[in-house]
Amino acid sequence: MRNKHQKAFYSSKIWEKCRQAYISQAKGLCEECLKNGKITPGEHVHHKIPLTPETVDDPELALNFDNLELLCRDCHAAEHRKYERPTRYKVDELGRAIVES
Repeated sequence: MRNKHQKAFYSSKIWEKCRQAYISQAKGLCEECLKNGKITPGEHVHHKIPLTPETVDDPELALNFDNLELLCRDCHAAEHRKYERPTRYKVDELGRAIVES
């Protein structure tokens, strides 16, 4: 879950410019799917090393293209599952998590 400071970063102009530049560099395609021979539009610019409240202000981590990857909705959800407590969920067509019981 993001704190106020992280939310402010993700809605900042500098992040939006960085995000758009990265999407352009990645040619708009999911980089994980491309590794597996699939062509899928990318939707989320993901930080490989997750940002924390302590690191969100570090431009070497937050804005460095080496720490970013463009992922489709499914690949992005799979990446985040690696860092979350084990919970079963699916992602709906709008990218929202649906918790399964």
